[in-house]
Amino acid sequence: MSTTDSATLERELAVLFVNSLNLETPADQIDPTMSLFGDGLGLDSIDILEVALEVSQRYGFQLRSDDENNQKIFQNLRSLAAHVAQHRTK
Repeated sequence: MSTTDSATLERELAVLFVNSLNLETPADQIDPTMSLFGDGLGLDSIDILEVALEVSQRYGFQLRSDDENNQKIFQNLRSLAAHVAQHRTK
């Protein structure tokens, strides 16, 4: 996947986060390397479940809550975008 495609997917996911979670942070101000949890974007496990459902519906593959790689997948927007790019069906 090209750098341009990666950046486009990161922006799409940032917008998805803002819209599905009603975040006050504008999508274009979300740093793709910022942690999604804690001091970063401040999301919790319920937020991630909502995002996982949206991602599954939009990109056509299942993000499973029992996936042992979830901590790595949801580390930041960039890691999630890489995972989506690898597994998307639409």
